[in-house]
Amino acid sequence: MKVVLAGAGAFGIKHLDGIRNIDDVEVVGLVGRRLAPTRKTAESYRIEHSFTDLGDALALADVEAAILCTPTQMHAAQAIQCMEAGKHVQVEIPLADSWSDSEAVNRVQQETGLVCMVGHTRRFNPPHQWLHQRIQNKELKIQQMDVQTYFFRRKNINATGAPRSWTDHLLWHHAAHTVDLFQYQTGEKVVAVNGLEGPHHPQLGIAMDMSIQLQTDGGSICTLSLSFNNDGPLGTFFRYICDNGTYIARYDDLLNGNEEPIDVSRLAVSMNGIELQDREFFAAIEEGREPNSSVRQVLDCYRVLNEIEQQFG
Repeated sequence: MKVVLAGAGAFGIKHLDGIRNIDDVEVVGLVGRRLAPTRKTAESYRIEHSFTDLGDALALADVEAAILCTPTQMHAAQAIQCMEAGKHVQVEIPLADSWSDSEAVNRVQQETGLVCMVGHTRRFNPPHQWLHQRIQNKELKIQQMDVQTYFFRRKNINATGAPRSWTDHLLWHHAAHTVDLFQYQTGEKVVAVNGLEGPHHPQLGIAMDMSIQLQTDGGSICTLSLSFNNDGPLGTFFRYICDNGTYIARYDDLLNGNEEPIDVSRLAVSMNGIELQDREFFAAIEEGREPNSSVRQVLDCYRVLNEIEQQFG
């Protein structure tokens, strides 16, 4: 399968590293904002073509699919562009930064019937998979999820500390992970939300701190705290408080409520959530089926984000 990847930054590299471990998939084109560094990255991954325009990459012969790791503000339009060009597409989280754009992508997917998958990686991380299996088997039921998403980002920088050409967002990007995971794990629809945001950064123009409460139609609740002001341990930490045990998920580690480790290393072919996400994308294309984390499945997450944003005014 020949694919192209747009966005040669920190997350694009994570996808390229994961795809190296997947048989019968070849990245034939890399798209970036500036040609020289894009070409340098392409050469290091033995990718033949480099571009600054997504349309040029999609026009390559025999390309079946695209992976988008571009700035959030470009996701919806580029996902639609890929499908209108007849290509399957995986767009990194978030699908969009508005409800109307999210709906637009979903409409085009329905019209074309192509695979359109969104990079909600938490669905694929082994610790969350381990819990999902037990919830599905009715061994566990979530009473509450308590989640902390903390970074120290008072400048436009990416995960590697390099400058960004765009501004990240706590609600439309980072909260999307938890809002989707909460509904995915409970199997229930969020019916009540409450959101508060802290002061906006004078240069970045975004809220640097946020607090969100959610409740499903089955009664489960979620408390989510987010910050770009946190100067300490970074990342997202999940506490699952269930009817039959408490579990803590940190990156690729899973522990019980007493901080005793649970081995999830043999749950899947890899511990790399991005690689597992890409494997699902390619398998769905090959098998002609809807992938886990399809635009249809994650759409309700963006409805909830929109409802929270309306509360901010």
